[in-house]
Amino acid sequence: MKYRVTLRFYEELNDFLPVEKRKHDIVSEFDGDRSVKDLIESMGVPHVEVDMILANSMSVTFEYKVQNGDRISVYPLFETLDIAGVTRLRPRPLRDTRFVLDVHLRKLARGLRLFGFDVDYAKDRDDDELAEISAAEKRLLLTRDRQLLMRRIVDRGLYVRNTDSALQLTEILERLDLYSQCRPFTRCIKCGGRLKSIDNEEETHLIQNVPPGVRAWCREYHRCTGCGAVYWKGSHYDKLAQKVKEILKKEVKAP
Repeated sequence: MKYRVTLRFYEELNDFLPVEKRKHDIVSEFDGDRSVKDLIESMGVPHVEVDMILANSMSVTFEYKVQNGDRISVYPLFETLDIAGVTRLRPRPLRDTRFVLDVHLRKLARGLRLFGFDVDYAKDRDDDELAEISAAEKRLLLTRDRQLLMRRIVDRGLYVRNTDSALQLTEILERLDLYSQCRPFTRCIKCGGRLKSIDNEEETHLIQNVPPGVRAWCREYHRCTGCGAVYWKGSHYDKLAQKVKEILKKEVKAP
């Protein structure tokens, strides 16, 4: 049987389409049964970027079998709008502050950790491992690999549009509306472990590797509960604090 359907993609989902198809009705013709998920991804749009689908103004799931003459409307993540009463494509909103990042996003991983988010990152993982971690631990997968996001086991992910690491960080905070969840300087930027204040005599041995010049003036230290790295408020901290302040546009309060 020959099928002819009309699709329309909204907002940032248009980024995945050829210029001539953006913000316009798209007529698609094909033979045989096809799920709406398969149809959407055939257009180059990863399913994890989609949060709601309407078929003839009725909310449907990814498993919906497209019917001849259907009008399909495809919407991106809704993080700030109330869409109660319609069928979202996941049991709860996609937003999740636990991430796993592709190997090419090292600077973004460090940036998200700086703002207090739980980020799983390693420089030597392949696509299979990234997809498995995302699915098993319910972590939101961030990548610039569109095909990785189209894997069936991945149901939480975002395609990172910017190539500049500073812009990538702002992009993720804005797209997922995460500003209220930011907790700067509460995690280790190296491994993502939580930071704990070194505030008793029994732990003073932990700062023995701190440069003598720093120990001469510094009285406040924090230790990573994961890798053991020790942090203090030196010139590097001041630079990072200024970066955080500029992004959050408000005064930074250290833990």
